[in-house]
Amino acid sequence: MERLVMTKQPVKTWSIISLASIPLVMTLGNSMLIPVLPVFEKQVGITTFQSSMIITSYSLAAIFLIPVAGYLSDRYSRKIVILTSLVLAFIGGLIAGFASWKLSDPFTWIIIGRVLQGIGAAGAFPIILPLVGDLFKGDDEKASACLGIVETSNTFGKVLSPILGALFASFLWYIPFFSISLFSLISIVLIYLFIKVPKQKEEVQPFQEFLQKTKSTFKTEGKWLYTVFFIGIHLMLILFGVLFFLSDVFEKQHQLYGVTKGFVLAIPLFGLCLASFITGRKIKGDLATMKRVLLFSLPITAASVVFVGFSSGNLYILLIVTSILGIAIGAVLPTLDAMITQGIDKEERGTITAFYSSSRFIGVALGPPVISMAMRQYIHVSYITMGGIGLLLFFLVWHFIHADEHIAAESG
Repeated sequence: MERLVMTKQPVKTWSIISLASIPLVMTLGNSMLIPVLPVFEKQVGITTFQSSMIITSYSLAAIFLIPVAGYLSDRYSRKIVILTSLVLAFIGGLIAGFASWKLSDPFTWIIIGRVLQGIGAAGAFPIILPLVGDLFKGDDEKASACLGIVETSNTFGKVLSPILGALFASFLWYIPFFSISLFSLISIVLIYLFIKVPKQKEEVQPFQEFLQKTKSTFKTEGKWLYTVFFIGIHLMLILFGVLFFLSDVFEKQHQLYGVTKGFVLAIPLFGLCLASFITGRKIKGDLATMKRVLLFSLPITAASVVFVGFSSGNLYILLIVTSILGIAIGAVLPTLDAMITQGIDKEERGTITAFYSSSRFIGVALGPPVISMAMRQYIHVSYITMGGIGLLLFFLVWHFIHADEHIAAESG
C-alpha cells in the first residue's frame, strides 16, 4: 500500500507550497462567491435564501463525504485522493460557469456544479491535516508551524476572496465560477509535480477492525475531541454568517459595491489571517499554550459577535468589531488543527481529522442560511445566542482539555 510518508526525506519548500495551495483553492472556491451573491440574485432572479444555498450546497456535499475521504486517505495514497478531488472541483467550476453563461435559468446547474466542488473539497482539504502529521512525524514544533502555514493559506484565501470575487464579477458575473476551475488546475499541477509518494508495504487494516479502533478513539479521547469539534462548528457558523451579513449590509446600508466592497470586506479577514499565522508559529505543539489561546480567544469571540448587529449602522465601528472577531477566530483555528493532528495516532489521523473538517463544514453550511433568515427580524437575537454559545464552549475547554494530559501526543 502506498503512503504519503516522507519522514526519511527533508520536507522541501515546494512540497509545503503545494500543500498550502489546496486550502487556498478550496477557500477561494467558497468564500470568493460571498461578495457577489447580491449580483447572482439580480442576474439569476433568485431570493437571498436561494443565493445562500450556493454556499450551503458546497458545504453540505463536503459534510457527508469528508469522513469517506478520510478513511480512503488512511487506507490508500493521500496523493491519489487529493488529485481525484481537485479534478472534481475543476469539473464543478466548469459546469457552474457554462450554465451561468449559456442557460437562461441556470440555478439548478449552478447548484449541481457547487455540489461537485463540495465533493472535491471533501477529498482535498481534510487530507492536508493528517498529511502534515505524516511529514513531520515526531516533531510537534515543526508540525505546528506547518499547520500555521496551512491555516494561514486558508485564511489568506478568505482575505483574497472578496477582492478577487468582486474583481472577476466586475467583468462578467459568472467568471468567478470559471476561476475556481483555473485555481484547481494550478493546484493539481503542483501536487502532481512536487508531492512524491515513496512506496511502502503495509498491511491494510480490515474495515471492521478500523471501525472498532475509531470507536475506541472517540471513547477514550471523546471529551476533548467533541469539544474541539463543537468549537469548529461554532466558529465557522459565525465566520460565514457574519461574512454573508456584511456582504448584504455593505451594499444596502453603506452603498459599497464591486471591488471597493471586496477590499472593505477583506479588512476583518486580514486580521484573521495574521492572527492565524502568528498563532501557528507560537503554539509549538504545547498543549498548555493551546489551552490558553482557546481560553483567551473564545470570550473575545463571544463578546464581539454580540455587537455585530448593533454596530451595522456605523461602518467604522462595524469594521472594528468584526476585525476583533476575525483576530480571535484566527487565533483559534490553527490551535484546533494542532490539537487534532498531534493528538491522534497516524493510523486514525486521516479519519479523525476528516470528522473534524466535516464538523467545520457544518458551520459553513449553516452560517449563510441562518443569517439570511434572521436578518429580517431576529439578527440581534441570533448574534446574542452565538455569544452565549461561545461562553458555553469556554467552560467546556476549561473542563475537558487538561494541559497535564498528553493529548498532543506522539504523532504516529
